[in-house]
Amino acid sequence: MSTASVSPQVRHFSIPASSFGIVLGMAGFSNCWRYAHVVWGVDERIGDALFALTAVLWLFLLVGYAAKWWRDRDDALTEFAHPVQCCFIGLLPVSTVLVGAWFATWNEALGTMLVMLGAAAQLGFSTYRSGALLRGGRKLEDTTAVMYLPTVAGNFVSAIALSSLGYVDAARLFFGAGLFSWFALESVIINRLYTAEPLAPAIRPTLGIQLAPPAVASIAYVSLTHNSIDMVFLAFFGYAALQLLLLVRLLPWFMETGFAPSYWAFSFGATAFVLASMHAASVHAHPLVDVLALPLFVLLNFAIAVLFLATLRLLVLGKLFMK
Repeated sequence: MSTASVSPQVRHFSIPASSFGIVLGMAGFSNCWRYAHVVWGVDERIGDALFALTAVLWLFLLVGYAAKWWRDRDDALTEFAHPVQCCFIGLLPVSTVLVGAWFATWNEALGTMLVMLGAAAQLGFSTYRSGALLRGGRKLEDTTAVMYLPTVAGNFVSAIALSSLGYVDAARLFFGAGLFSWFALESVIINRLYTAEPLAPAIRPTLGIQLAPPAVASIAYVSLTHNSIDMVFLAFFGYAALQLLLLVRLLPWFMETGFAPSYWAFSFGATAFVLASMHAASVHAHPLVDVLALPLFVLLNFAIAVLFLATLRLLVLGKLFMK
């Protein structure tokens, strides 16, 4: 009797769309360092160096993700059709908008082109993805904070970038789209978290995205109102602070599964929250927020360093982006 040999499953390198969350976190971190130059006179070259690193990372991931569609289309299509993972695809154009806004400080034509392409692409994807959701039939357990990414994160980031380039009316339109999408989704997602089964361990860190909408809304608001630190800004900032406290409360629950790249889901909201406090400090508009800027900035540097080193460790061990 012959024995059939079983070939071991070969693992291969595959860039998931969720990896672009690293670009969002690094872009937000770079912006914090660039704004530290405004608030505390820190050398502005540090922020630019971090953004240059972010741009290289963005380009590497973009090429890798395009290669996945070329060489492993089944894997790419599976991700595109997945009820949760598909929402991360919206991070590609959002990261392009962020990188484009930085490029615009060096080459306005190139930066503007990237921002416009990214804004149009995120709007197209969010329309396609969210339009499909309106048909219904979604399982309750598939309702997670990643649903904010297409319509909320994409539109808020587009508003910030377009405002910085002088397209204020267009920025206001994107801000409105993001704001009311956030309001509509918030109750749906919170209701799922309160009443349904707990999140599966593998996707628990995605709850970190919950911090992003109010924090990024704060930045978008001050960008559109020329640093107006008023009741609306403080309301956004206060809700972001509440979300941050809730996430800190849940840290032991998140960490039960060990580190994974999905922990970068915390980074963009966290960097936006810190940047919002730095905006307030730059105009000395409210001492309650001003006093938070420096300690939050220090804590953010520690958190990003931990995320970066933990991710680098996975890369060295050959465990990063391997399927």
